[in-house]
Amino acid sequence: MSTHDDVDNSRRGLLIATACAGGVAGAATLVPFLTSLTPSERAKAAGAPVEADISKLEPGQMMTVEWRGKPVWIVRRTQEQMDSLKKTDAQVADPKSERKPEDTPEYARNELRSRKEHPEYLVAVGICTHLGCSPTARFTPGPQPNLPDDWAGGFLCPCHGSTFDLAGRVFKNKPAPDNLPVPPYTYLTDTRILVGQDKKEG
Repeated sequence: MSTHDDVDNSRRGLLIATACAGGVAGAATLVPFLTSLTPSERAKAAGAPVEADISKLEPGQMMTVEWRGKPVWIVRRTQEQMDSLKKTDAQVADPKSERKPEDTPEYARNELRSRKEHPEYLVAVGICTHLGCSPTARFTPGPQPNLPDDWAGGFLCPCHGSTFDLAGRVFKNKPAPDNLPVPPYTYLTDTRILVGQDKKEG
């Protein structure tokens, strides 16, 4: 065999050895990253329930928590905002959340789409049911850009103009086909909500 072949073989062997070493190094760096996740972070990534402290949420305010990688809105509605739902009842496409019952727990299939023990709170996944955009809160009633003159407050999806009332119900003749989903949730106390689980454990 020629000297040239020996050099080529030597280079090939070096390349293979380098590639193997790189693969081992890559695997070695991956393991510490995975093990660095705490049990609670791993559980959250897998869809574990998430607690939300609502003690500082004032009437008319909204907060967002993350569950299963999705934004979940918690809105503390004023009495006026809850009263507005009687008006929008006739304007929304699915007032009783019957079209996709799997997206609304039985205890939230009502006009307010909330648990009866705390009717002022709306808990909903903040993702438009059209193409997955995130709507924005438009709580101020009255005429304003991209909204009807008799707007009573709710949410507007900026992507294609779908609108939802303050119970997360989609208005008629909009691109979004369904109401905003209501995730399973329960109250641990009057000021703590567990998103992702229907009942207290134990």
